Amino acid sequence: MLRVFPSGDRVLTGVETGNIGISGIGIVIAIPRSAIRVEIVMMAIETDIKRVLLVDAHPILRDGVALIIRDDPRLEVSGRVGNENEAIEAIEQDRPDIVVAGLMLGEGGGMELLRKLHERWPELPVLILSMHDEVLHAERVLRTGARGYVMKQEPTQTVLAAIHKVLRGEIYLSESMASRLLVKLAGGRSPEDSANSLGRLSDRELQVFEMIGRGEPPRDIARHLGLSVKTVDAHRERIKEKLGVKSGNELMRYAVSYQMNNPIA
Repeated sequence: MLRVFPSGDRVLTGVETGNIGISGIGIVIAIPRSAIRVEIVMMAIETDIKRVLLVDAHPILRDGVALIIRDDPRLEVSGRVGNENEAIEAIEQDRPDIVVAGLMLGEGGGMELLRKLHERWPELPVLILSMHDEVLHAERVLRTGARGYVMKQEPTQTVLAAIHKVLRGEIYLSESMASRLLVKLAGGRSPEDSANSLGRLSDRELQVFEMIGRGEPPRDIARHLGLSVKTVDAHRERIKEKLGVKSGNELMRYAVSYQMNNPIA
């Protein structure tokens, strides 16, 4: 049996690395207490598990990401929530190390949640995991405070790599998106502008545009975003002006065409 006995500034144990003494209970050795403390600290570092809060309006997607995280011994899921209020409450209670969030979260959406988290917990890293077009959304979320953007269709290992990279204090983007941003920094056009004219839309206008493309009428858009129908109509008019379309039907065709080529979960 292994036994440990305190003895001054040393610890006596049954595992021998130095002076041996024979007694009636077996082999006894002396190990400096400092060595024991170092070993304990190293074990704590090796078993440091990061807590991940999952925020997405779709339960099946939250559960899918949770299964991915479960296979990584360095991570654990601290909670799974579906909207902004639940996310804020979970952060206050559980203090996760990172938030992994989608962009479809009911009223306000993921962008509004991102703004609030960046304001209240600026040091809390947020990784956006979404099926939204990264060319349109990645730069927007980084400007709003996110530390990374990864598409939901990426392989499992890519999602885990993104989580760990953000936890290390780095920024995660796909190689193609990172290249686009570097081109912009070098004096080229914005990734959004180079993709299409949708880059001229504000975050809210883009959100309304995408919902139009999914066939949602103004009343449903207003309820989903917590706006009045009048405000939604005003957004529609500004979108038409910025995109150079002249009628509501033309805007609908534009939005539906975009949605068909860029499906959003």
